[in-house]
Formats: sequence, C-alpha cells, structure tokens
Amino acid sequence: MLVDALEHLVRGIVAHPDDVVVRSRSLRRGSLLEVRVHPEDLGRVIGRSGRTATALRTVVKAISNGEPVRVDVVDVDRGR
Repeated sequence: MLVDALEHLVRGIVAHPDDVVVRSRSLRRGSLLEVRVHPEDLGRVIGRSGRTATALRTVVKAISNGEPVRVDVVDVDRGR
C-alpha cells in the first residue's frame, strides 16, 4: 500500500512518469522505500532545499500506521 501511494505521488510530480520505480525493502528498523526517477526529474522530486522530498516523507509516515518507514530518493547516476 505504501509503495503504491508513494509511486502515485511521485508520478504526479515528474515529467517522465513511466520511469518512476519505487522498491520496498525490509530492514531491522522497519521498511525502506527507494524512489528512482529519470535523471531530469531528480530535482523535481527533491525540490528546493529538499522540501518536496520532506513532504513525501511526511505523507508516507502519516499513512504508515506507526510502522517505521524510511524514504530514500536514489541518484541513478551512482548505480543500482
């Protein structure tokens, strides 16, 4: 559910919605959601001073029902 919600939010922000990939991994301290987007859309997802990324994290935390969740925006130039 969290993956679908985050993917929907990010697709609404970016110029290349077909390139949005959200992966979920389980960690000891909860879940990790990795967001990968087209390199041209990275700035849109992060936003000025990280405001958009912070807002996305806030929304995901609000709908996570208290479950610890971390959201990372991954730079695709660093590899997979």
